[in-house]
Amino acid sequence: MATQSAAPAAGPGSGATGDPKRWLILAVICTAYLMVGLDLTVMNLALPSAQEALEFTNADRQWIVTAYALPFGGLLLFFGRLSDLIGRKETFLIGLTGFAVASAVGGASTNFEMLVTTRACQGAFAAMLAPACLTLLATTFTDPKEKGKAFAIFGAVVASGAGLGLIIGGVLTSGLSWRWCMYVNLIFAGIALVGGMLLLHRQPKTGARMDVPGVLLASGGMFCVVYGFANAADDSWSTPSTWGVLTLGGALLIVFAFWQTRAAHPLLPPRVVLDRNRGGAYLTMLFVGTGLFGVVLFLVYYMQNDLGYSAVTSGVALLPMIVFTTVGAGVGATKLMPRYGPRPLVVAGLLISAAGMTWLTGIGVDSSYAAHLLGPTILVGLGMGFVFAAVMNTGTSGVAPQDAGMASACISTGQQLGGAIGTALLNTIAATATAGWLDSQVQGQPSPEQLHLASIDGYTTVFWWCTAIFVAGAVVAGLLLRRGPLPAPPDAAAENPSEQTETAQS
Repeated sequence: MATQSAAPAAGPGSGATGDPKRWLILAVICTAYLMVGLDLTVMNLALPSAQEALEFTNADRQWIVTAYALPFGGLLLFFGRLSDLIGRKETFLIGLTGFAVASAVGGASTNFEMLVTTRACQGAFAAMLAPACLTLLATTFTDPKEKGKAFAIFGAVVASGAGLGLIIGGVLTSGLSWRWCMYVNLIFAGIALVGGMLLLHRQPKTGARMDVPGVLLASGGMFCVVYGFANAADDSWSTPSTWGVLTLGGALLIVFAFWQTRAAHPLLPPRVVLDRNRGGAYLTMLFVGTGLFGVVLFLVYYMQNDLGYSAVTSGVALLPMIVFTTVGAGVGATKLMPRYGPRPLVVAGLLISAAGMTWLTGIGVDSSYAAHLLGPTILVGLGMGFVFAAVMNTGTSGVAPQDAGMASACISTGQQLGGAIGTALLNTIAATATAGWLDSQVQGQPSPEQLHLASIDGYTTVFWWCTAIFVAGAVVAGLLLRRGPLPAPPDAAAENPSEQTETAQS
């Protein structure tokens, strides 16, 4: 029987069967990470209402989103190492408390400056929570079969967070107030905080040390890259604030990579990312983060601006994608991953998602939901479920205890960096395609129908690019990920010698 890799041994309560409260711990972890994922998009539909209430400009509006993304992407590696240094439970509880406080203050904001500051604080505490959640998951479940089920559930939560954020944001903004898009986090944080204090064990110190130069280089480089792409989406690629900052960010990350080969205690040890399976998982998340943005954002634009769906209706229209993400993650992690390993699962998932994006290029002015949107969103959801179930497990597979937090942070970093790239790249592609259609098809003032046709041409161009991104990701994953199931960890084999013998004979 082939088995999956397990993460480093858990703390108290671990063993052959794992912590007796492990499934409750999983619920706590998923609740916390769902909150983090929701806040990537929950404010998007609330921005017009918040702008009217706080009287800030259109130029300022983008900063409500960017202020969350900048510290989130920039601080992930630092907090990943910090969780190894001070403890995963402590990092988890501090991150939850800080996120809750920032959300409460943000909901009570009286001006733009107050709101954008609290969004930045949310992003910083999200960067603390994300790697802690994944590391706690990897160290709580030690049995390979149960680990697969746990990663399936967690992968579905990660993949569906952004879509659920749009649904919840639309419902809260329409039914209550934009402020509840911040206050709702108090519910999630409160549940997870109580559960974390009661259920989580203090894990033994890993002996990790902080690489201060590495922190400064990595955080500065990631901050510049995320900011540069965000600025490109809002302004232009030709401005110094875009290409200059991107160049600086790239240079800092190159210096960071060189320093990691020389540092006595590197922030991101090369052994973590040079493993083919883990490196392939991190790169896969980069492609997924880039391409998935096209589904979540531009499909919502199309439904609301061209089909006339309300914010709530467009959010509900994405529910099949979320449902099939859960189905794909469950089947992938529990049935396919133990037998075939991550490579066929990731490649198939990306190609299925690419097929869904290709289907979406057939949309028009009068497309119906059942004929033109339901099928593609189901395919994308199913494919993403396969991918997330495999990547979450593979990216934390086989790492030493002192590197577990960093391995988890690398997964989230790939997703966040991909989202930043997708925001800038796909917005630019859509705007260019729309303008090009109007220049070639319209003389004089365009009619409303021509404006719809132009915008749809921009959306379909984006969907073709998303198809190409997913196919490219499938090629990269197929080349990097190793064939066959993940190797069983030494401690699991030692604890279950009969299973080790059975594995060797199969």
